[in-house]
Amino acid sequence: MAGQMVHLEIPAGDTAKAREFWGGLFGWQFQSFEGSPTEYHTTRFSDTQGGAIMEANGDERGTRVYFDVDDINAGNARVKELGGSAGDAMPVPGMGWFSVCKDVEGNEFGLWQNDPTAAMPGQ
Repeated sequence: MAGQMVHLEIPAGDTAKAREFWGGLFGWQFQSFEGSPTEYHTTRFSDTQGGAIMEANGDERGTRVYFDVDDINAGNARVKELGGSAGDAMPVPGMGWFSVCKDVEGNEFGLWQNDPTAAMPGQ
């Protein structure tokens, strides 16, 4: 469903410590996401929602929420039309497409399109 929150990323300098905290707080169970270029540990909240503890880039902090869209390219275009910024759509092979955006106040968020046929360029 377009606009539904589908994923939450929490950056951490110490992912083990962060997983212990969030797992202890809510009972979340994490598993390492294979194939990620950085440390990335996922959890499921429901059938349609999940999250991750990810290795922070430098001093990066603050959660990033991803919202479902029917078409990632149309979603990126709409963000830009409304005065925000949107990065290029990136594939998560076999799962879908995401982009990182900012609203008109500079708040970062993401868009997500389910697409089991998504593949890395050239594959």
